[in-house]
Amino acid sequence: MKRRKRSQHTDAELDITAFMNLMIVLVPVLLLSFVFSQITAIDINLPEAGSGDSDDANGNQLELVIRGDHMRVDYPRGIMLKRIPQTGDGEQDFALLSLVLQEVKRRLREKGIETRAISILSEQEIDYQTIVTAMDTVRSFEAVVAASVVDAALFPEISFGDAPLLAGASK
Repeated sequence: MKRRKRSQHTDAELDITAFMNLMIVLVPVLLLSFVFSQITAIDINLPEAGSGDSDDANGNQLELVIRGDHMRVDYPRGIMLKRIPQTGDGEQDFALLSLVLQEVKRRLREKGIETRAISILSEQEIDYQTIVTAMDTVRSFEAVVAASVVDAALFPEISFGDAPLLAGASK
């Protein structure tokens, strides 16, 4: 009988060099591809009790009144400059609002009035997204300057309030 030699088993070494090289490249690529959420805070300064600007004392405050079926730009306070109806699909027309506010800003500059403040007055039923979009619209608009698109300031100082009740409306 022939005897078989026992084969000696040697433990194989794991070669993870290729895997480590892959991880060294893959981890930074994955980290750079993540979309990091941005939380933006908007500073809103509430007026102090008893203090008022000269424009406020004279009623020369620019207002945006947001109602369920339209928006209205008032200057001076309570005097309607432009009524902006909803679009055909029942949404507020923020593109037209931006154009109206750009024209108001231009006319105020022609008269030598430099204002950066606007009051947004909304009804209680207006949803949050509409108010946020209105804030973004009144704050700035995109303008082309030297072949570049930049955000030009309109009325960045925003204050809030309740829209006045319509005549004949009850609480």
